[in-house]
Amino acid sequence: MKKLFFLLAAGIYFTSVFAQPNEDAQTLHETARVFMKQGDYENALFVLNKALAIAPEDLDILKDKAFVSYLKRDFAGAIETGKKITSSDQADIQSYQILGLAYKAIADYKNCEKMYKEALQKFPASGILYSEYGDMLNSDKRGKDAIKLWEKGIEIDPVQSSNYYFASAYYASIGNYFWSILYGENFVNIESLTARTTEIKQILLDDYKKMYTGNYLDEFLKNATPFEKAVGEEFLKLNAITNYGITPESLVALRARFILNWYPEKAIAFPYKLFDLQRTLLQEGYFTAYNYWLFDSEDNFKTWTVANNEASITYLQYQRNVLYKPIKGQYYAHQ
Repeated sequence: MKKLFFLLAAGIYFTSVFAQPNEDAQTLHETARVFMKQGDYENALFVLNKALAIAPEDLDILKDKAFVSYLKRDFAGAIETGKKITSSDQADIQSYQILGLAYKAIADYKNCEKMYKEALQKFPASGILYSEYGDMLNSDKRGKDAIKLWEKGIEIDPVQSSNYYFASAYYASIGNYFWSILYGENFVNIESLTARTTEIKQILLDDYKKMYTGNYLDEFLKNATPFEKAVGEEFLKLNAITNYGITPESLVALRARFILNWYPEKAIAFPYKLFDLQRTLLQEGYFTAYNYWLFDSEDNFKTWTVANNEASITYLQYQRNVLYKPIKGQYYAHQ
C-alpha cells in the first residue's frame, strides 16, 4: 500500500512537471534549463520538444535543443536542428557555434567550413567564430590556414582569448617561440584562471628556454618585420643574462630590463598593450610577483611564491581588480 502511494505521488509529480495544461513555452524552457544544468539531457529534450510544440520558431529554445542533442551525442539531431536555426534570419553567433560543434564531432569538415564561411559573412567581426573555424581547420591538418584565421581574429577582436590560446600553442609547436611568447602572455592575462591558462604558462616557460638556446634569435631576425626586429633585437641584447640558463632570477631580470630598454623610444614607434601592462606592474611594484605567477608551472618558481606569500596574495588581488584589454589597432602583421 505504501509502495503504491509513492508510485501515485511520483506520477502526480511527473504530471505536474511535464503536463501543466496552462504552461507557456517560456515556463517549459526554464524547466528544461534546470534539467540541463543537472545533466539530465533526456528530460531536458522532452521538455524542450513540448515548448517547441507551443513556440516552434523560438530561437533560444531551438538552440538549447540543438545543444542538448549534441551533449547526448545525437549529432545528427543536433545538425538537423542547427541547420534549421542557421537558415533563419534570427540566427546569431551562438547558433553557428552549436552547429559547428556538431559538424566537428563527426569530422564533417567540408560542411563545417562552408558553415563558418557563411557565419563570418554575417558576423565578420566575431573573434570567436574565427577561433572555432581555425580550430576546425587545425583538426583537419590545415594548421597553416588555421593560424591565418586565429591572427585575423586577434586583429579584429583583440579581447577574445581563444585566438591567442590557439595561436600561442600553434607557434610553439612549429618552433616560432617569439610569437608563441607574445600571444601566450596576452592570453593568460585575458583568461587567467582556467586549465588552458595552466597549459599556456608551461608553454611560455618552455618558449623562453628554447628562445635563448643556440642562435634562435639570430636566425629569427634575418627575415623579421620592423616590429619583430625591434622586439627581437632587445631580446638579443639580453642574452648574457641567460648565460647560466633560464632561472627564476634570470627570467625576472631579463624581462624587467627589456621593459626598461623598450620605453620610451620603441614604445612610441610600436605601441603594444602587453608591454604597457608590464611597465605598469614594474612601476607599481608587482612585477616580480607577476612573473612568478606567470611561470609557476615549475617548482623553483613556486618556491618563491610560498616564501613570499603576502606579496603573491597582494598581486593576485591587484590582478582581480584590473581588467586587461588589448587594444584594437595594435596588431602587427608578420610572415
